[in-house]
Amino acid sequence: MKRVNLLAGGPVDQWASELATITTVPGQWITADRGTLRLLQQGVTPTIAVGDFDSITPAEKEQVLAAVSDIRSVQAEKDETDTQLALSIAFEELQADRVVVYGATGGRIDHFLANLFMAVEERFRTVLNRIEMRDRQNTIQFYAPGTYELTKEADKKYLAFIPLVPTTDLNLVDEKYPLTHFDTTVPISWASNEFIGEKAHFNFKTGIVAVIQSKD
Repeated sequence: MKRVNLLAGGPVDQWASELATITTVPGQWITADRGTLRLLQQGVTPTIAVGDFDSITPAEKEQVLAAVSDIRSVQAEKDETDTQLALSIAFEELQADRVVVYGATGGRIDHFLANLFMAVEERFRTVLNRIEMRDRQNTIQFYAPGTYELTKEADKKYLAFIPLVPTTDLNLVDEKYPLTHFDTTVPISWASNEFIGEKAHFNFKTGIVAVIQSKD
């Protein structure tokens, strides 16, 4: 399974714990805007860097241009974020089986929401279950209709189910707080649920559901 890591420009203090030893993280790297500079500062060079690089200084941009062989420069005024473009490239060009997105949370809320809602875009519908977002406290995964088994992450306590679009017949089968045949026409967060054991199961008929494992 080919893993590609995508580093966006979110705050370093929100990075997932595995990035403390970033050189040991498996897979290729693709970066978005300021994420490129931050990855280089950790001693790792991305395969591809994407962005308008409007969030870094001219000197920092020169550093990026000198270090990265494949840079996809884009205009600041565009209809997509740098992270959206990087995610498209990860699947279409790097042929990722799984994309783990770092630096997508924290900082500006509009950026976070743009990142969260990438999974509901039509172009990502066929790969949404292969996108994962990770930060210091959370792992976010995305699901199309179906039946699923979740495995508890050892350091996480809480479990949340978030229909992102109109969703029907959501069932939380064996979680601490079960749910039966739930329908919604608007996004809602069923937060602060928990695993009972090491596994949990859920299913739904239509929609898109984000599942978050988190800790305080």
